[in-house]
Parts: sequence; C-alpha cells; structure tokens
Amino acid sequence: MEETSRLWAQALPFWQQLTEEEQTQLVQSCREQTVPRGDVTHRPRQGCRGLQLVCEGQLRVYILSEEGRQVTLYRVYAGQVCVMSSSCLLDSLVFDVFVEAVEDTRLLTLPSAALAPVLQRRPEAELYLYKTATHRFSEVMWRVQQILFLAADRRVAIFLWEEFQRTGPVLRLTQEEIARYIGSAREVVSKVLKYFVQEGMVTLERGQIALVDTEKLRRLAQM
Repeated sequence: MEETSRLWAQALPFWQQLTEEEQTQLVQSCREQTVPRGDVTHRPRQGCRGLQLVCEGQLRVYILSEEGRQVTLYRVYAGQVCVMSSSCLLDSLVFDVFVEAVEDTRLLTLPSAALAPVLQRRPEAELYLYKTATHRFSEVMWRVQQILFLAADRRVAIFLWEEFQRTGPVLRLTQEEIARYIGSAREVVSKVLKYFVQEGMVTLERGQIALVDTEKLRRLAQM
C-alpha cells in the first residue's frame, strides 16, 4: 500500500493536496495488473476503466482506419499516466482510440468510480486531467502535421533520432513497427532505411537498427 501511494504521489501533482482519507480510499480501490506485449487495454466505445499509471513497460495510443492501417498518436512510458482510459471523467472530450502494450507492461489503475468524487471536490485534480489531455492533443497535432506535410525520409529520421535520445544508438525495432509508429507503409520505411544505409547513417540487422552517423541523422531530423 505504501509503495502504491508513493508511485501515485510521484505521478500526480495534486496527490499531496488530497487528505489522508482521500489518498487511502484511492489506494485501496487501485488495481494492479501486468499486460502482456501486444494486448489491447482500451478500445473505442469501451467502458471507462479509469486513470492508468505505467509502472514498467510502455503503452501505445493509436487509431485504426477502415482499411486496417494503424497510426500511432503517442506513447506512454514508465512513470506517466494514460488519460485516454479515463475519458468518461472528462466532459466534452471523446477519445476514439486504441491503447496497446508495446512490451510487457505493469499498470496501476484508479477506477473511474473511485476517482470521480475526488474530481468533483478537487478542481486541481480535474485541471490536471484536462492539462494532461491537452498536452497529449498537442502531440497528436504534431503527428498529424508530420503525416500531412513531411517527406517520409524526414519522418523516419525524426523517429530514429527521438528513439536514439531515449534508448541509445541500438534500436530493437522492426520496419513494421516503425511504419506503425510514423503512420506509413512498411515498404516505404524499408526504402528509406536502405537509403540511410547507403548514406552511412545506419546499419540493419534482423529486428535491430544501429545508428552509425547520428550527426547526419540529427541534421536530417531537424532541417
């Protein structure tokens, strides 16, 4: 119980403003689960689960076209919360998205039924949810701008550069995964990566990309 309270205190800025009774009620209602890689934790028009905190692993929020094409909107990493699973708590905001575990992911969930009374009493808690949702929407708009206005080579370069900053020069990703993340086709990503190999920016192995000339990659991503 103390560990759960500590994790929420680190993730939620308003946690310390709650009374001890409110904190205890939320912690007691909290559910922990481990979601296997590839499992979808939220679907459009699915019941509202509540606020989810990623303790370990990673979630991917994406939309799906009628043709089955996936476009990743953003990802949620360890220590961050997923507001998409608590859409029923945010009036006037509707999230028609899927949420998938990118890897085996441990989650803590504050059920909507337990969180709703706190939001009614604590405007700072409600403000936090709206500010977090607004931040995520800005990421979505950036993703849309990339898809609409940037060439495929620059979109791949931006993605690889961001992953390099997060995980280092060896990226354990398939071309299919990259395509899903940037909202493109695998064939397009394959052509771009082959071009990057010719330019000496990366080397390719099965399920793995090694960044060789990160400075050239950075210039392409930030041009």
